[in-house]
Amino acid sequence: MHQERRGAVTFKGSPLTLVGPELKAGQKAPDFKVLKTLAEEVTLKSTAGKVRLITSVPSLDTPVCDAMTRRFNVAAAQLPPNVTLLTISMDLPFAQSRFCSTAGIERVQTLSDYREASFGENYGVLIKEFRLLARAVFVIGADDVVKYVQYVKEITEHPDYERALAAVRTVAG
Repeated sequence: MHQERRGAVTFKGSPLTLVGPELKAGQKAPDFKVLKTLAEEVTLKSTAGKVRLITSVPSLDTPVCDAMTRRFNVAAAQLPPNVTLLTISMDLPFAQSRFCSTAGIERVQTLSDYREASFGENYGVLIKEFRLLARAVFVIGADDVVKYVQYVKEITEHPDYERALAAVRTVAG
């Protein structure tokens, strides 16, 4: 049983419960198992040796999630080559693939947590009431240590892009 954090985030002002721990900078990044396709799994170890900018979003099929993924995709061109960008949601892998091809997303890898919710539970972003992921940004160093975290309090709002990208640049060198 994972811990629950009542009122950790809101949706249009209404409090929601997040399942899992609140991660903090300096902690070892938890592992996770998400899907690139229905048959291909991705774990934290899959990106070993890279600096990871991992975002979680409720659904790519919403305006803020769409804009957020596009913004990080554009920003990726200016980041060092040792940086990997992952966006994780509960959307099915084929819906994510369709979104990426339609939106021209080439530098952000979209991954699905729909099967086990292991990313959601291990990173403390699983919304109990909706079984969706809350909006959050994590920067994980090549040493698998969490370097930056932002849980976006109101899930209909954008993260602090500049702070997240500055954290990635600092960690990536």
